[in-house]
Amino acid sequence: MNRRAGLVAAAATGIQVGLGIVATRFVVDQAGPVSLAFFRYALAFLCLLPVALKIAPWPFARRDVIPVVLLGIVQCGLVIVFLNIALQYIPSARASLIFATFPLLTMVLSVLFGKEAFSTRVAFAVIVTIIGVGLALGEKVTETAVVDEGWIGELAAFAAALSGAACSIFYRPYLMRYATVSVGSLAMLASVIFLAAAAVPEGLFEALPAFTEIGWLAVVFIGVGSGASYFLWLYALSNAGATEVTIYLGLSPVTAALGGAVLLGEIPGVATFSGLVLVLAGLWLASRQQPPATTGPA
Repeated sequence: MNRRAGLVAAAATGIQVGLGIVATRFVVDQAGPVSLAFFRYALAFLCLLPVALKIAPWPFARRDVIPVVLLGIVQCGLVIVFLNIALQYIPSARASLIFATFPLLTMVLSVLFGKEAFSTRVAFAVIVTIIGVGLALGEKVTETAVVDEGWIGELAAFAAALSGAACSIFYRPYLMRYATVSVGSLAMLASVIFLAAAAVPEGLFEALPAFTEIGWLAVVFIGVGSGASYFLWLYALSNAGATEVTIYLGLSPVTAALGGAVLLGEIPGVATFSGLVLVLAGLWLASRQQPPATTGPA
């Protein structure tokens, strides 16, 4: 295992997710949210497929197919659906902050399932990172809910974080047996099929979305970037602890804020930069921690 390379891959994933959020803002009003997710992961799958077939046409043992398929549906499908539900009820900043508990939930689940030993330093790093994300999002976190049933959105955002955290720790056995790109391709294919079915009510197969030229470029950027980042994400999980890896998702909202300033003219305030400092401090603390000893099978 190469822990340092895994953490670099995790950082690259966090940054790409943030850039993907910025790009999504260009096209989010040009297609339904589930349809947009379908195009995103369909393109990502097409990017991974040639490499996966070159490595091995079908490397999976029969007993491992269903678990990898389910992990893909949850990681790329249900997480997106939960987040979309959340955004119907609460502001995006609050949903982002709740989703930022992803590494904290990963740490708790890893300890409960015996995948990692508890680490005070990593726990502190997680908390510092969450506080940093909160500062970066600023006053938007305290905005009132979109509708009165704001608790539904908060619960949905928490469900998205919990689902993603569970996938992060349960991917590892399959990443130890098979090539990262093979696992990623099968998981993503499963999510594409799931999202295609979920997007039917949005009229996905009735007509192509009316994307502008810039919109199509944004979709291609999001799709290709998602393919690369998903591979990097799985590579990171195969080379470093799940909690360490998920902490780097704290870079995504900060990257989105800075990217919005550069590309969309959304000028960040002092709180955003203060949040960035705390996020980087949390990542520094986590990266200094030695790989935690497992208390059970990986």
